[in-house]
Amino acid sequence: MDLSRIIHRRMKKGHLMFVYRGEITEKNSLQFLTLLENEMKDDSFGSAGRKRLFMYVLESLQNIVKHAERQEHSGMSVVAYSKTNDGYTITTGNIIEVAHVANLKKRLDELNSLDTGQTKVLYRQLLTTSEFSEKGGAGLGLIEMAVKTGNRLDFDFIPIDNDHSYFILSKAVDSNGIGVHEEGRAEPFDSSAFLELENLMVENGIHLIWSGHVSPDVDDDVLSITETTLTEEDVSSKLRRRIFVIMVELLENIFKYNAGKEAGEKFGMPIAVLRIENGKFVVSTGNLIENMGVRDLKEKIDSINRNDKSGLKELFLESLSRQTIETDSTGNMGLLAVARKSGSRLMYRFEPVNDLYSYYMLAVKVREIAD
Repeated sequence: MDLSRIIHRRMKKGHLMFVYRGEITEKNSLQFLTLLENEMKDDSFGSAGRKRLFMYVLESLQNIVKHAERQEHSGMSVVAYSKTNDGYTITTGNIIEVAHVANLKKRLDELNSLDTGQTKVLYRQLLTTSEFSEKGGAGLGLIEMAVKTGNRLDFDFIPIDNDHSYFILSKAVDSNGIGVHEEGRAEPFDSSAFLELENLMVENGIHLIWSGHVSPDVDDDVLSITETTLTEEDVSSKLRRRIFVIMVELLENIFKYNAGKEAGEKFGMPIAVLRIENGKFVVSTGNLIENMGVRDLKEKIDSINRNDKSGLKELFLESLSRQTIETDSTGNMGLLAVARKSGSRLMYRFEPVNDLYSYYMLAVKVREIAD
């Protein structure tokens, strides 16, 4: 549970709302874009700002799909969304061959030295030339990012070995979808926070972290990305279905015990995490709850954890028999389903925040064989 606390604090500190580490493909690129779109529904972004931001995200992901080193490094790509008071920051990372670094850096430096008007002129010129190769150069996609969002593209190259480097690309935009950096800014981009997050994910086998407001659309996006991730990991269909059901129940658990949007933004947003530990998938969530509900919830979880497989079945049937059409609450049915489907105990922690709220963390290891 210490890892859940670390993730929660890291996401809160960096205003992060989504981080994915793994292979980025044409299929999941669309899911990442849809998640961002649904997260933005209540924001002040106008249609023009949304279009600029979506274009930038799509080009960033397509750039990884086209240029990322496949084979052994294909699962090291990262995409992260963070939200500020007035906009978003989109950061991606992927492995590229060292042979392409010098040319790519030169092109990006050239782009960042131009003002908005000069960038547009360069873009129009390159539309009619073949100066940029399909792989190894900055490409029209990166130039279009600079044209549409304005200002500079932040980047860094981190050596991995003699043949590969980790290419980090980042862009911060305001509510109009325009870059927030001033043109001609001289100070270098600091990639340390992104690298620390990537290292945390590597060391703990984390595939994805989501943090944001619970809603049916966002839940569907998180589930869709989870399902695609499990498919690409070549997880058996039976185990994949079980993990999917558990994620559904845990997201419902967040919705049921959530303290509300305003309190969450101030004291701790909900999170959901999918990772691998010692060959087993671990699904974990966290959310702010009111202190008055802690005792009852703790008793429910402890009651479930006291039962073995047969005891869980009896407890499930007993709880099911108490459900009626008029019943407002499902009681402990969701948590029971998680315990039965995972074949493991429910690991939990309540971390006090203040006199009103606590942060509720729940995790479960999913066994390969379970009914």
